[in-house]
Amino acid sequence: MKQVIELEINGEMQELMVEPYDSLLRTLREYAGLTGSKRGCDSGGCGCCTVLVDGKAVYSCMTMVMSTQGKKITTVEGLATDGRLDPLQQSFIDAGAVQCGYCTCGILMASKQLLQDNPHPGDEEIRKGISGNLCRCTGYQKIVDAIRHAAESR
Repeated sequence: MKQVIELEINGEMQELMVEPYDSLLRTLREYAGLTGSKRGCDSGGCGCCTVLVDGKAVYSCMTMVMSTQGKKITTVEGLATDGRLDPLQQSFIDAGAVQCGYCTCGILMASKQLLQDNPHPGDEEIRKGISGNLCRCTGYQKIVDAIRHAAESR
């Protein structure tokens, strides 16, 4: 039976009708209309659904929406400010780190947490920070370069 839930998504409060067993991913995509987080494996193995919950990267496909009440949810759509891309997003463009784009949103969100926790990571720390995200189009080097560039630009 659907029920109303109030969530803070990208700094805005939203009331949504959800099923108690809905994942955060389904809620974001189907009820909130935020399609940046992608559905991939539905088992926490690919990372393309990664979002931030209270600043921590989580797989939204594995997170029950009911557990996110009272927490701040940030999706890739929430990274841009006043119509300007987040510096991390711009770094991905500048470094050519975006191929098909399916994994990019999840990698951006994992990278966002990484840079919050460690503003100046080395390449190995970057690789570890995004290790829960799979990309089948690149060899990861451009992604690592983009994250390093974003860190250096701060």
